Amino acid sequence: MSGNTETQPIDASQANGDRNLFQILLMLTLAHGLNDVLQAIIPAVYPILRDSYSLTFTQIAGITFATQVPAALLQPVIGWWTDRKPHPYALLAGMTFTTVGIVGLALTNSYPGILFFASVLAIGSAIFHPEASRLARLSSNGRPGFAQSLFQVGGNLGSSLGPVVAALIVLPFGQRGLLWMMGFSFVGLWTLCRVSRWYAHHLEIVKKSPIRTSPISPGVSATRIRVAIAVLMVLLFSKFVYIVCLTSFYTFYLIDRFGVATEHAQYILFAYLFATAVGTIVGGMLGDRFGRRRIIWASILGPAPLALLLPHVGLTWTILLSIPIGFVMAWAFSAIVVYGQELLPGRVGMISGLSFGLAFGVAGVAAVFLGQLADATSIEHVFFVCSFLPLLGVTAGALPELTIKK
Repeated sequence: MSGNTETQPIDASQANGDRNLFQILLMLTLAHGLNDVLQAIIPAVYPILRDSYSLTFTQIAGITFATQVPAALLQPVIGWWTDRKPHPYALLAGMTFTTVGIVGLALTNSYPGILFFASVLAIGSAIFHPEASRLARLSSNGRPGFAQSLFQVGGNLGSSLGPVVAALIVLPFGQRGLLWMMGFSFVGLWTLCRVSRWYAHHLEIVKKSPIRTSPISPGVSATRIRVAIAVLMVLLFSKFVYIVCLTSFYTFYLIDRFGVATEHAQYILFAYLFATAVGTIVGGMLGDRFGRRRIIWASILGPAPLALLLPHVGLTWTILLSIPIGFVMAWAFSAIVVYGQELLPGRVGMISGLSFGLAFGVAGVAAVFLGQLADATSIEHVFFVCSFLPLLGVTAGALPELTIKK
């Protein structure tokens, strides 16, 4: 089955007479949050792993690499494949891999074991994100921008809760405390069982009455589309290298530069991540109202002055500046995903996989580079170098304006 036959948002009556599409979207949002809280636990427990295994910053970055790069390589492939042949129960397979990865990380007693099970966790996310993003669009009931931002805010809330869950549940018990996270994965599996049954029913309907979708956005030339996709990749690069600097090294920056206690640093990281969650849903609404191109531009370039100032201020201002930086930069991702889907409406899975995959891959490679830079210089120098990245937001001026469908 071609993906072009099932990418359009559908009416509730088409899927199931009394099943509400918004409930499906909420379940996808919940599942995204559960998936990402499991992902976010890993950087949150880096201080435990550093002390238990005497790890260098480069080795810590290697864990981030293992959790990000396999997902980066697999997600575009999975998105492309499911565009051609949808698999309604792929989401369950993804959450199963994630569960195995968490259990393995809790029980392993070696650094190679940590890397292996971190990679298993990455495979779970690689399977989950492209298909879940596709289903968010399918269940949008004609509001893809809102649906994608709500879906994404679930992931951001999960990521923001990771450090808090780590501080309250995992840190008191050490590495074995990761076993408590199986409760999150079991709830995710139950939720995705319901979503997968709905999707399987939808696919049966599509076989009987396929909806054909143009492979490219009308009114935009193939050359401009290629340029636009390249620009989106540059913007994702600038956003996620800067984000990985904060998510992977923010606690160490606070601890090493300002002497903040590990537990307090986790709560400060939570404040930053929570701001990104709020910014995601705000960005989705702003994108629907003012156009995704404008929001993409403002989101990447807008925080540049604050990012440039961040490495030069004290603890209080570091906290106060990081919150609006996270809030505004979070506007971009759902806008970029939906913008790409509107450029290539017949390739929803591939665009979703490419966007999420690049996010994971950039984060993994950047983490290794930044970890090596921190070992060679200092964590403060890493924050100084990364402060220039939001300036790449100026490239958003090359994106063509698309008509937002109401």
